[in-house]
Amino acid sequence: MSKMVFMSKKEFHFSFDVHSSDKELNAADNALLNEARKVTKNAYAPYSNFHVGAVAKLSNGETVVGTNQENASYPVGICAERVLLSSIASRYPGQSVDTIAISYDNKNGKSNEPVSPCGICRQSLLEYEERTKHPIRLILSGLTGEVIVLEKASQLLPLAFGGNDLRS
Repeated sequence: MSKMVFMSKKEFHFSFDVHSSDKELNAADNALLNEARKVTKNAYAPYSNFHVGAVAKLSNGETVVGTNQENASYPVGICAERVLLSSIASRYPGQSVDTIAISYDNKNGKSNEPVSPCGICRQSLLEYEERTKHPIRLILSGLTGEVIVLEKASQLLPLAFGGNDLRS
C-alpha cells in the first residue's frame, strides 16, 4: 500500500523599477547615486580592481558613506555595504536607513550595469531592516547605464534565515 504525499507549490515574486539612466530619477535619488559613484574613488581594492561605493540617507536626514576595503589576504575584505552599515550602527545607534545607493567602478572592465549586493551583504541589509523595523530602499547602478530601484533590501533574500530562526 503506497502513502499519499501532499505537496503545495508556492512562488516568490517581487517587482522593481528599472530606469534607463540616472536622468529618470528624482533629484534626491539622483544626488545619492551620484555620491555613491563619486565615493568609489575611496575604495581600497588593489586586488580585485572592483571599487564599490555605497551611500545611505538616514531617516534623521544624515548621509553616511562606505567603500569596499580589501587586504593582502584577498579575497578577505569587507564590502562597501557592510562598511556602510557598520558606520551607521556605530555613529547613529538604532537609526533607520531610508535609502542606500550602490555603485561601482570596475577597473578591469565596464561599469555600465546595475550591481547587486553579495550574499553576505544581502543578509546584513536584511538584518538591519529587521533591527530597525524599517525598509531600506536600494538604488543599484554602475557609473553609467541602467538604474534599478528596489523598495526594500529584504526582497533580495527570499526565504531568508534570520534572528527569529535562532529563537524558535
